[in-house]
Amino acid sequence: MRNIWTIAKREYVHYFATPIAYVVAFLLLLTIGIIFVLNIQYYANNAMFGGGAPGANIITGPFAFLLILSTPALTMRLISDENRMGTLELLLTAPVTDWELVVGKWLGAFLFLLTILVMTLIYPLLLNTLVKPGIDKMLLLSSYLGVILVAAALLALGTGISALFSNPIASFFVTLAVFVLLWWLIGAPANVLNTGNEFFSYLDMSAHFYDSLNQGMIRLTDLVYYLSLTLLGLFIGATAIEVRRWQ
Repeated sequence: MRNIWTIAKREYVHYFATPIAYVVAFLLLLTIGIIFVLNIQYYANNAMFGGGAPGANIITGPFAFLLILSTPALTMRLISDENRMGTLELLLTAPVTDWELVVGKWLGAFLFLLTILVMTLIYPLLLNTLVKPGIDKMLLLSSYLGVILVAAALLALGTGISALFSNPIASFFVTLAVFVLLWWLIGAPANVLNTGNEFFSYLDMSAHFYDSLNQGMIRLTDLVYYLSLTLLGLFIGATAIEVRRWQ
């Protein structure tokens, strides 16, 4: 556990020394801020005609979508850079297991993304002062939990894919392609198939978020889905490093 935390702290601090991390953080926060203002204007206009009040999901919905585009940039160099520069071999000679290395790097990226997510809490706080008698607290909890689970899964998959490449750019585009498959494409057959549609619906990453967690529902199937993807990504990374260790 100490090794994991040491690696995680190193990665977390390293993000604050890389321009790409600042670009990702700036674009995420700027986009969410703009979306928040536009939503407030929209709901304010609708309120005059008896429209419903906004909830925290006006923030978490766009944030989860933006993670598809931003997390590949955060994970593309995590392990592929070590492969490219030849420093992975040095790490493998240290008293660190493959799992500790992968989990530590994933945790560092996860903590960095959580830091950005915490900054967005200003918007639910502002929203709570604008909406009477306040926003739905259960929706706030479930939607932010959903974003955390989505982030954990995407970062784990990105870390695992990063371990397969020595080129960060290749890692970025392969990771992005996998995310597009899981978020948009894999659930498409469920709309046209008469049999097996439940299987494809379950694999649809966006459905577990938008149809459940971002609507105020916390279901065991959604938790299992995202935790399984997280473990799968970490397993891919640890296995890839183990293969390199034995080569």
